[in-house]
Amino acid sequence: MKKSNSTYSILVLALAFVLLGTFSSQAQVLNQPVPADNPNLAGNSAWTAVCASSGFNEYFVNFTWDPPMVGGDNKFILELSDSDGYFADPTELAVVTDKNTTFDFEFQFELPEDMRGANFKMRVRSTSPAKTSPASEAFSMYFIDYNSPLLISENGSGSIPSGGQIQICGGGSVTLKPHNIPNADTYIYNWYRSGTLLAEKSESITVSDSGMYYVELDYGDCSGSANTLSNTIEITTGTSSGLAINGASNIEVCPGETYLLEANITGMGLTYTWYKDGTIISGPTVDGSTYTVDAGITGFEGSYEVEVDGAGVCKELSAPVTVSSSGSYEITLNNAESIVLLPSQSKTLSVATTATSASYQWFKDGSAITDATNNTLDINEVGEYYVEVTENGGPCTPAPMTSATTTVVSPDSFEFVVDYVSSYTSCESTDATLSLTTINAVSENGATTDVTGDLQSSFNYQWKLNGADIPGENSKTITISSQEGNGNYSLFGSLDTFDSTSNSLQVRLASNETLTITTNGTVLCEGGEAIVLSSATDLTNESFEWKKDGAVVSSSSESLTVSETGVYQLVITTNECPLVSNEITITEFDESLLVLDKTQDLIIIEGETKTLTASGAGSYEWYDAGNNLISSSSYYDFNEEGEYLLIATFGTCTVSRVITVTYRDMFAIPNVITTNGDGINDLWVLPNTYSRDPNVLVTIFNERGEQVFSQAGYENNWPQSTTSFNRQNMIFYYKITRGGKSLKQGTITVIK
Repeated sequence: MKKSNSTYSILVLALAFVLLGTFSSQAQVLNQPVPADNPNLAGNSAWTAVCASSGFNEYFVNFTWDPPMVGGDNKFILELSDSDGYFADPTELAVVTDKNTTFDFEFQFELPEDMRGANFKMRVRSTSPAKTSPASEAFSMYFIDYNSPLLISENGSGSIPSGGQIQICGGGSVTLKPHNIPNADTYIYNWYRSGTLLAEKSESITVSDSGMYYVELDYGDCSGSANTLSNTIEITTGTSSGLAINGASNIEVCPGETYLLEANITGMGLTYTWYKDGTIISGPTVDGSTYTVDAGITGFEGSYEVEVDGAGVCKELSAPVTVSSSGSYEITLNNAESIVLLPSQSKTLSVATTATSASYQWFKDGSAITDATNNTLDINEVGEYYVEVTENGGPCTPAPMTSATTTVVSPDSFEFVVDYVSSYTSCESTDATLSLTTINAVSENGATTDVTGDLQSSFNYQWKLNGADIPGENSKTITISSQEGNGNYSLFGSLDTFDSTSNSLQVRLASNETLTITTNGTVLCEGGEAIVLSSATDLTNESFEWKKDGAVVSSSSESLTVSETGVYQLVITTNECPLVSNEITITEFDESLLVLDKTQDLIIIEGETKTLTASGAGSYEWYDAGNNLISSSSYYDFNEEGEYLLIATFGTCTVSRVITVTYRDMFAIPNVITTNGDGINDLWVLPNTYSRDPNVLVTIFNERGEQVFSQAGYENNWPQSTTSFNRQNMIFYYKITRGGKSLKQGTITVIK
């Protein structure tokens, strides 16, 4: 059977959509980036490693990709892995935004200054669509931030040995370390012995074998261009001469005496250097094989060593000898440096010592106290007291040692200091604890002595609020837990004939009450019901303020009518502290708060039901064309044509939406009619959507483009009885418009 032209056109169009869908299903292909030549340098070869520095840091990679096209807002991003080749936290090297129609281009990048490693990889990521290329091969990439020759010395001391030689005696060792590079521990090193690369990679190396030692920074494939190769130190070995210091390894010297240290190798014209606690104290001196320790000098105790050097011997350091003081002992005064002595009161001073056979002599104001020769002393007078302790046993007779001085004073008055001892914030805390923290004894000249530990349990106490006694509060601590206790607190104390009153502390506690304000709405709209803020708390005898955004807007009206958007609160001042209400936020009404899950113009098939659901409002009312309320739910089921009204309520505001429901046409625009007068398909009949609508214009043209028919509100009456067709299968063209906008167009085949 022969297909009509219109059927053929439909098949061709369908095939085009299939082909288009196949093409659209393809995805972009991002290829791995590869090193590229630097167009700003001579030569024509891509880099094989990145050896960047402050003097040069310009590199290029080539990137290619395949269509379909990326989005117009797409970005191509060149990313760098970590030094192990992983992209868990990639580094962004470059971003390109103007190559969305270029399938082959170069990224230019600089290597970040903290990058060092041999296994870096790169990849390219696109943003629209979001895709990632395969990773590149692994490359060495180093930013050479230090490119000067290193200098090495023993232990990094900075002292390079004469001739660059260090001799090791008797199987000893020496540590070599660079001393001229900052942050030395952040680098990796290549250590060499006589040209052989060693396994050590740290900043220092401890060696015991002879050889020529030097080092460079390990910059991988970039090491040669960094120019960090160090000086060379030659390590030689020799036989130990058995150097030692004569005598015992632990020596005690009596105070004031001397002791001679002597090396066991002498008389060979050798050079000697003496050390105490690792620091040179004598030498180097030719034939200086002895050193005198003077116990009469403070700090003589320590660890002593001697180093020998010269022709015929291996330079070496002796084992240490410890020198300490014989007969030394310690004394400790068991009393405070200051003591307050009240009238008719006595105190006991005491001393402790490590002396094995001690004798004592107490002093007052610099003079010895008769018969005061025990380790304790009872006192009842003011003055300055100390004790001399003498060691009477052991090999030495050391000079007496004097204790610290205790000053005993008689107070002219006492000073109390009270403070908050809990976390307290004025008008925020709901309780506060105050306590006596310090008792100072005040002398005639105004000097103060802290006697808290001695006397805090001796005073009688009374807390006062605003100057009046608080019944029952007679300890050194008080806790306030209600606003009724707000005020100024002080502590009074008495001891014998002394009275003292502390500083004053203000307590302002917050109320335990909750202040709540309410409102009849939170959305402000023109013409809507007034929004009124109020509180259930009686404000008649209260001092209060209404605030908007922190600023006072009223302090007289017990309720507040809102005319502006903002954040509102009520503040009552009670017991000198503010009581703050909850916040109520008033916003400008926004009609977009009403959300419909379908368009307001519903098209349904006659006999079916379609549900329209609204959300966002507080309540809803649905009305039909006769203004009859048909539902108060958030949704309505429509099954008849017509116009409906939805009124949504937001507090004091409302939003109206007109819903139009029409039936869907169940047949398409015909493209063939037969004018044979049999009453079947004689007229070109349009669906209801386009017929009998005065706003819709139907125009028909012949095959030469000449208009043959035009009618607004088409009555399904073409061809008219006067229309004649002079041949079989004539083709006409139609165009349907509304307000000048094209709705439909196509062909009509007329068969006679």
